[in-house]
Amino acid sequence: MMDWTDRHCRFLHRLLSKETLLYTEMVTAPALVRGGAVHLLEFSDEEHPVAVQLGGSDPAELAKAAVLSEAHGYDEINLNCGCPSDRVQSGTFGAILMRSPDLVADCVKAMQDVVSVPVTVKCRIGVDDQEPAEVLPRFLETMSKAGVTRVSVHARKAWLQGLSPKENRDIPPLDYPLVHQMKQAFPHLHMSLNGGVQTLEEAELHLSQGLDGVMIGRAAYHTPADVLCEADRRIYGRGSDSDAVAVVHAMLPYIEAHLSQGGKLHQVSRHMLGLFAGRPGARAWRRYLSENATRKEADTETVLTALDFVTRTAA
Repeated sequence: MMDWTDRHCRFLHRLLSKETLLYTEMVTAPALVRGGAVHLLEFSDEEHPVAVQLGGSDPAELAKAAVLSEAHGYDEINLNCGCPSDRVQSGTFGAILMRSPDLVADCVKAMQDVVSVPVTVKCRIGVDDQEPAEVLPRFLETMSKAGVTRVSVHARKAWLQGLSPKENRDIPPLDYPLVHQMKQAFPHLHMSLNGGVQTLEEAELHLSQGLDGVMIGRAAYHTPADVLCEADRRIYGRGSDSDAVAVVHAMLPYIEAHLSQGGKLHQVSRHMLGLFAGRPGARAWRRYLSENATRKEADTETVLTALDFVTRTAA
């Protein structure tokens, strides 16, 4: 979800759900430690609970990045061992770390030694010619011995040679049964499943079969209301359903604050395009925002005009 789940996206998603754990887009340890890009860690207090996802493979550097992350107030530090992007392969982190579980363990230990918040791991079931049924249990065993108690498993291999990052999200077949088997083999691990889950119904099915969590990426981004509006009540058993129209109105003060600081409307509104997916007026909402949010004069009135297409159609 690099370049997608920025702080504006997360603020929107928090308005839709008070309970779900939100993750940042991946932030690389070199950018924080060597590049001084600590602005990448900025977020709003309203986003809690929120986990920062770090990318890196140098234990000392990740430890420094973890200290910076904890100082910024994150509730969890997640090490990414699943991203197949060319950008992360060249830096020897992301999914390529599935080949180096001992190094991952060293990275985890280095971070655990310097922070008090949980250090967790997100991984794939394997990469390239690895056999997932052999590789994944060894990887999880190594993580467990390193003190990791929470893992998220993307139920696809990552093909680092021959497939693009986009193709890696769709072409390698999903192996949900293997992830469920891993939960049975490692009952002490809090295990979440990731990959291909599109609806709350699918998430509820995996949870009913013993998994501890379900991580939803693209569906939560493209159809956020469908995934998040009922999540607090149905998954967590508390709170009430949110309403997408009310959430748009709740976003207006946030947008005004962003604009007053020199920001642009489209930086926020691009994350709101899918709010009404499948509802009457959704196409007009999306088209109007897409065409007008980049204008110099675009402001909250632009959002309200777009919203009118939805509310008028509903009426």
